[in-house]
Amino acid sequence: MAKVVAITGAARGIGLATAQALAERGHRVAIGDLDPAEASAAADALPAEAAGFELDVTDEDSFARFLDATEERLGPLDVLVNNAGIMFVGPLDGSGYRGASKVLDVNAKGVVIGIHLAIPRLRDGGHIVNVVSSSAWIAPPALSVYSASKHAARGLTDAVRAELRGAGIRVTAVYPGVVQTDLAVGTGASRGARMIEPREVGEAIAAALERPRDEVFVPRSLGPVLRLYQALPPRGRRVFGRAIGLDALYTSVDPETRRAYEDRIG
Repeated sequence: MAKVVAITGAARGIGLATAQALAERGHRVAIGDLDPAEASAAADALPAEAAGFELDVTDEDSFARFLDATEERLGPLDVLVNNAGIMFVGPLDGSGYRGASKVLDVNAKGVVIGIHLAIPRLRDGGHIVNVVSSSAWIAPPALSVYSASKHAARGLTDAVRAELRGAGIRVTAVYPGVVQTDLAVGTGASRGARMIEPREVGEAIAAALERPRDEVFVPRSLGPVLRLYQALPPRGRRVFGRAIGLDALYTSVDPETRRAYEDRIG
């Protein structure tokens, strides 16, 4: 059955890949993005009914207008995918503090706003999907604020899922590893892992709408690793982190490789 799906931050990256995967399955998709021209262009290229709208996830009025426009154009909302996210890399006493407030606003506050506004619109059988991150389970140096925002998103998702139990609304958290998008430019995967294509995440989200699950890890093998890491005491996490190169994964990033992206977002 075709669903009406609203996706935030969907003019590129994971959001666009998700829109494509859902449109290929016949769902009607609304793309929300800060750049309305890019949102409209992305929607026009999809193989199913779609629309693109301007969206600032940190602004409640903007978010409400996005959902209103989605329902006016495509019909009553069935699914909200909270995907919008940004990332600055660097130590908290240096460049990592540069965009701290904005990272928390987009990655945590934006998800709060989206869920709050979507709940009364979603019908029985509705679904909220939050694209979180493997950084919701780990806390690498030089990624402190981003990691904090994703830990917040994970806790929010778990709590809201419990609140909505029995209300007919499913809540799914998606935890990808490092994805080849603008957000991750200049970074890399940890030892023994690989960079993930956005399409893999989009397909996993589409599958989760067909067969709902509370948590989705991309790739699936990431789940046991993250659960083991978090189950360890602090000393064990440090040893594990060094073994997979987590301690140097972001501290060794060349700021010049990320300058264009970080200037664009903030």
